[in-house]
Amino acid sequence: MTTANKITIFRILLVPFFVVQFLYYVGTGNEWNRLFALLAFALASVLDGVDGYIARRYNQKSELGAVLDPLADKLLLVSGIVLLGFDSGHYFSRIPLWLIVTIISRDMIVLLGVTLVHFMCGKVAVRARMVGKVATVFQMGTVLWILFQWTDRALPILIFGAALFTGLSGVLYILDGIRQLNASPTSAATKNQ
Repeated sequence: MTTANKITIFRILLVPFFVVQFLYYVGTGNEWNRLFALLAFALASVLDGVDGYIARRYNQKSELGAVLDPLADKLLLVSGIVLLGFDSGHYFSRIPLWLIVTIISRDMIVLLGVTLVHFMCGKVAVRARMVGKVATVFQMGTVLWILFQWTDRALPILIFGAALFTGLSGVLYILDGIRQLNASPTSAATKNQ
């Protein structure tokens, strides 16, 4: 259990705390709940970079970390984006349904693709791409912007950036999966005799 993995597990534990504080705020309007939700989401977002830095800097990359880190990202982002997709009255701006569908669809397609490539090829080589990291930053930025309750004027830019880079990263992951399937001996045509 490396330090990076411990930080990642802490990030995962912050997700239910964030969700509960968010729901309490929407239900009661208690400003402390909003601040706790904001703090939990922001801390988990910052620690995403910290655990990655520690893993690279101190050579703490592990198979467990390769699974836990994206899981922590997905749990945090999907919970924030889905919660902000519901009508929360006058408390928060609402994330459009099409962005929620874009993000969740991309994640489901990637998950299905990884499963298929694993089943057909045995090993999956998932390459982290800069466009995926930018998509994550835009998604986190969108949620944080709304949690801070800042003006809605810049929100469309964040939403458009999140959609654009999420879609691009999804296409690149699909192309990577197709390349891996094409390179696999199991995908070669069989000759009938």
